[in-house]
Amino acid sequence: MTRVAIVTGGASGIGRSTVELLRSKGVQVAVFDRNGDVPVDVSDAGAVGAAVAEVRAGLGPVDILVNAAGIGTGGPVDGADYVEVWERTLAVNLTAAMFMVRACQEDLVRSGSGRIVNVASTEALSASPLTSPYTVSKHGLLGFTRSLAVDLGDRGVTANCVCPGATLTKMTQGIPEATREKFARRHIPVGRYGRPEEVAYMIVGLTAVEASFVNGAVIAVDGGMTARGG
Repeated sequence: MTRVAIVTGGASGIGRSTVELLRSKGVQVAVFDRNGDVPVDVSDAGAVGAAVAEVRAGLGPVDILVNAAGIGTGGPVDGADYVEVWERTLAVNLTAAMFMVRACQEDLVRSGSGRIVNVASTEALSASPLTSPYTVSKHGLLGFTRSLAVDLGDRGVTANCVCPGATLTKMTQGIPEATREKFARRHIPVGRYGRPEEVAYMIVGLTAVEASFVNGAVIAVDGGMTARGG
C-alpha cells in the first residue's frame, strides 16, 4: 500500500530534499509551504486543518508527518522588535508543529505505523549568542517530540527529532564562503557544511515502517560538531 506524507517547509532546503527522497521511495507527498504550489501558512490552525483535509480527500490518510518548516531569527532581548520576533519565531518553528500533529493525529494512529519527524537544530542542544527566539523554539520542538513519543508510542506512532548542524540551505547562503570555511575548520570535525540531502537521508530513514523501535530519539546531523563541543 502506498504511504502518504506531509512535509512542511518542503519547497526548499532540507524540506525539499526530504520530499524528493520520499517520492523516490514511492511515497505520495504533499508539500505544505508558503512558497509551495498550494501555499499553506502552517502557523494558521485553520489553514492547516483545511489543507490536511484536502490531502486526505485527494491522496488518502496521512502516514508520515515531517515538520521541517522554520525561520532563523535572533536579536538582543532588549531589542525594539524582540517581542514581535519572539512571537513569530515560536509560531512558525514550534506552534505550527503542534497544529500539524493535531490535524494529522487521527490518521497517524489509524495507520498503525504513523511516523512524526520534527526537524529542530543543534540549537536545540545548546545556545549561540543573540539567537534566543530561535534557540527557545528549537528547544521547545525537541521537548514536544519527546512528549509525543511518550503519549503516542503505545498507539503505533513514533516521534523523533533530527537536529541539523551547519547546512547549506537558504538560511545560511548569505554567509560568505570564506566565513563558512573558517567555521567548518574550527568547529566541524568533517571540515565542511552539510548538504540538505544528507539531513534528508536521516529524516526519511526514521519514517520507515521498519523504524518502529526508534522513538523519542534526538539525532544530531552535524558532522560531529556537538560531539566536539561546538
